[in-house]
Amino acid sequence: MSAYLFVHFRETTTPDGEQVYFALSKDGFSWEEVNQGAPVLWAYYGDMGVRDFTVYRSHDNQKFWIVATDLSLSYGMRGKYHHSWKEIGENGSKNFAIWESSDLVQWTEQRLAKVGDEDFGCLWAPDIIYDEKEGNYLLHWSSSHASDGYQLKKIYYSRTRDFKTFSKPEILLELPGKDIIDSAMYEENGFYYLFIKCSRDPGRIMEFKSSSITGPFEKIEAFDQSMLAIEEGLYEAPTAVKLDDGRWCLFLDFYGAKGAGQGYVPFVSDSIDSGIFVRSDAHFSFPYGFKHGTILKITDEEYERIKNHKGSFCEVEDGR
Repeated sequence: MSAYLFVHFRETTTPDGEQVYFALSKDGFSWEEVNQGAPVLWAYYGDMGVRDFTVYRSHDNQKFWIVATDLSLSYGMRGKYHHSWKEIGENGSKNFAIWESSDLVQWTEQRLAKVGDEDFGCLWAPDIIYDEKEGNYLLHWSSSHASDGYQLKKIYYSRTRDFKTFSKPEILLELPGKDIIDSAMYEENGFYYLFIKCSRDPGRIMEFKSSSITGPFEKIEAFDQSMLAIEEGLYEAPTAVKLDDGRWCLFLDFYGAKGAGQGYVPFVSDSIDSGIFVRSDAHFSFPYGFKHGTILKITDEEYERIKNHKGSFCEVEDGR
């Protein structure tokens, strides 16, 4: 596969930003907008806004899923959540928003899947990886929980075969005394690599490694060293992709500026196992500021199909 699809949202103060956007690239560095920079899919249920996407290709290459945080700050922050991040964290949605497709251009209407019970806080930033041994998908995310008074977020996981029914959530990773979010996991050579954001003490991205998809995970110290050059507390939402030349590109979402100044920054490594990633802005371009999403490797045919698609991306006529 020699092309890339980035599914993401835009950080705007209006509801159109918290919808589903597509971008395309041939090399992972130079990106072009899809649908003239407008959303390709809209959230009409739940909070009527979505953030923090993951997109995944099924193991049999027959289906694609987009899964997202069910949250609209444009609507909810002003009314439902009373301008309080704490209230969102405790009382936010226990659902994920899900779309399905067989061809990347015609998607089902949004549906909501309740994955967390009422003891969970908001379910944030889902990510997916296929478990070859178990023959199912591991959906993982970050949440606070009633068990500690919603104090610290941990990474939880649930298993599914169809993204309609889910196993009871279990803890994937917790760090004593630390608030962790934004998990992204990748497999290579029989090992699993997990990137997360630690919210404070330190407010940095971390990389972990395990021989098992559910851990235990050990921190890769070399990654900490390679991240020392970037300022603490300004980067989140790691997402990575293996490039055609064998290198890994890790994208970190920079939120240390307002409006269009926010967006992803690439870091490149010869080996995901080494933990050594070097910032590589020079050849990177994107048509607008884009936020928390996931990159999917696609074929040239899929690239052309998305690029040349006209009309609605949703199978259900939305009436707009």
